[in-house]
Amino acid sequence: MPTPILMPALSPTMEEGTLAKWNVKEGDTVSSGDVIAEIETDKATMEVEAVDEGTVGKILIGEGTEGVKVNAPIAVLLEDGETADDIDLAAMGDGNGGGTDVSDAPEEEPKSDEANGAAPAPQAKAPATQEAAKSTGRILASPLAKRVARQEGLDLSAVNGSGPRGRIVKRDIEKALKEGTGKASAATPTLIAPASVDARLYPPESYEAVKLDGMRKIIAKRLTQSFNQEVPHFPLNIDCELDNLLSARARINATSPKDGDGVFKLSVNDFILKASAMALKAVPAANATYTDEAILLHKHADIGVAVAIDGGLITPIVWKAEEKGLKQISEEVKDMASRAKNRKLKPEEYQGGTFSVSNLGMFGITSFSSIVNQPQGAIMSVGAGEQRVVVKDGEMEIATVMTVTLTCDHRVVDGAVGAQFLGAFRSFIEEPAAMLL
Repeated sequence: MPTPILMPALSPTMEEGTLAKWNVKEGDTVSSGDVIAEIETDKATMEVEAVDEGTVGKILIGEGTEGVKVNAPIAVLLEDGETADDIDLAAMGDGNGGGTDVSDAPEEEPKSDEANGAAPAPQAKAPATQEAAKSTGRILASPLAKRVARQEGLDLSAVNGSGPRGRIVKRDIEKALKEGTGKASAATPTLIAPASVDARLYPPESYEAVKLDGMRKIIAKRLTQSFNQEVPHFPLNIDCELDNLLSARARINATSPKDGDGVFKLSVNDFILKASAMALKAVPAANATYTDEAILLHKHADIGVAVAIDGGLITPIVWKAEEKGLKQISEEVKDMASRAKNRKLKPEEYQGGTFSVSNLGMFGITSFSSIVNQPQGAIMSVGAGEQRVVVKDGEMEIATVMTVTLTCDHRVVDGAVGAQFLGAFRSFIEEPAAMLL
């Protein structure tokens, strides 16, 4: 008789998992020991081997399905001489003593009357049950119909179902494709933000949302628990030599046109902001925000600049800093810092951002670490440049060295990503001409 393939328990504590990938398809012959699927747990992705031999008669759980309970049927294996007609899904159970919900299984599409030589019956209007389902946000559709609709970019809410209880089946999708019903416009794609994202801070078109996998979710949960506060953060620091930057800054300040007041002066901090933006573009994984549903990989480096004001600290933002020159960055920072101290900044000028820089070098602080400015994923603390003894080619020399410390939200920026960012940042600081490329 047909044999159900059950969701395996890949660890003693596993209760459910995600069926990440099928390595077989219906009709394939498998032998004991063949890798048939990949299951994603809260810690890793593991391969699932067949324990029997036979033919895959029906796949019950599609790729990417989350929350599949241990011991729930995920597919059916047929022996020699058996066909799909021999499969009794209800008799197999759901792994918990109940019957399988065939509404979630790939179904055999109903054959049309044309196949039996009869004229097709007029399609009835979607039953009231389907309309009620749509009104609650739940759309009744077979897994096959959902898969085809997803591949073709169809909006299922605009498709009428002709199956049982108004369920959308494959023939309804084919009809909608033929008639152009529910087809999303390629020029105006629908962007949906994760539920925990404030669209006022991060409009859906300003980032790419990367779906969280089980490993990332459990890392975030456990690190937060172990750190015993909202953001589990850690510091990384690196030394940067400033001699080339200081020389370039002096030449630019000496030869650049003066502004209306007859003064033009780039600060070291202007170079730091530009180098930070360039490094974020070079290492986009560092330009990210953690949410409960997804990691937001931001398309622009929107850098907050920590400014001390009476009673606290505020971080006005240089938007799209990677697209701006040093002069424009300098002018924007001076303007916003002045208005921040007079409390005249607008909320949209200091809320949001993807990264922050806090510079206490002007106060003689050589090294410190800041607290991550939520909802950003990292903040960089900049110390004072000072003359230090360095060793080059076995010889001791004097160089102007600055220490920077990157504090990372461990839920989204791991140690390797933070190290890559600091390496890119140092390369731009130590060779400013590279920022012109």
